[in-house]
Amino acid sequence: MSRSLGPDASDETRYTEGMTVRREVLGDAHVDRAIERTTEFTADFQDYITRTAWGDVWSRPGLGRRERSVAVLTAMMALGHHEEFEMHVRAARTNGLTVDEIKEVILQAGVYCGVPVANTAMRLAQRVLEEMGEL
Repeated sequence: MSRSLGPDASDETRYTEGMTVRREVLGDAHVDRAIERTTEFTADFQDYITRTAWGDVWSRPGLGRRERSVAVLTAMMALGHHEEFEMHVRAARTNGLTVDEIKEVILQAGVYCGVPVANTAMRLAQRVLEEMGEL
C-alpha cells in the first residue's frame, strides 16, 4: 500500500498526521465535537477514519485538497449522504473552493447523478453557505 507517510509508518504516526489534516479540513470545533461524542463502541471507528481517511488518503500528494473536496462533494451527493455533504461544503470553503465553484460542482454532478440529487444539494449548500455568511 502506498501512503504519503511511507509503508512503514506506524499507526500512531498515521493517526497523528490524520488528526492534523482532519482538524485543518474540518476545523477544531467539529473534530472536538466528534471526539467528545466518542464512546467505547465508536472509538475504534474514530481511530480508523482518522488513520485511514485522513492519515492515509487525505494526506496523499496525488491530489490537492481542493480536488479532494470536489470528489467528496460529488460522492456525498450521489450517495445521498446529506449530513456529510453539508460538512464537506464547509470543508470545501476551507480548502479554497469558492461559492461559485461549489455551485458548479453541484451542477456538474447533477448531470450524472440526477436533477433531484442536485436540487437537494443546492438547497443544502445554500443553507450551509448562508449559515457561514457566504450568501
